[in-house]
Amino acid sequence: MPQILLIEDEPNISEAIRFILSRDGCSVTVLPDGTGALEQIAAQRPDLVILDLMLPGISGLEILSAMRAQPALADLPVLMLTAKGQGRDREAAERAGVNRFMTKPFSNDDMRAAVRALTAR
Repeated sequence: MPQILLIEDEPNISEAIRFILSRDGCSVTVLPDGTGALEQIAAQRPDLVILDLMLPGISGLEILSAMRAQPALADLPVLMLTAKGQGRDREAAERAGVNRFMTKPFSNDDMRAAVRALTAR
C-alpha cells in the first residue's frame, strides 16, 4: 500500500484527493500547511509527497528545495499541485526538482495515473 503525504491547505481539495487515493489503495496522511512538513517527511518517509505550490507559512517550492538539499530526501518523488498553471511556476518547480506538476482543477483519473506512475518507480 503506497504511503502518500499530502500537503494541501484547501480542505475540500485535500479531502477529495485523500478519498480518491484511499479508494485506489493508498494510505494518505494530510498536512494543512507547510509548518513542520520537512520533519514529517523525514519521520514518515512516504512513497510520494503531493505538495501544493502556494501554502501558508512556507511555500511548496521552499519545501521542495529543502527536500532536494537533504540526501535522505533527495530522491523522494514529489507531485506538485497549483491553481496557477503559469509557465514560470512550472519552470521554478522543475528547477527545484519536482517529478510531476499538475494544475488544479484536475481529473480523478489524472490524479490516480500520476500517483500510480510516481509510486511505481
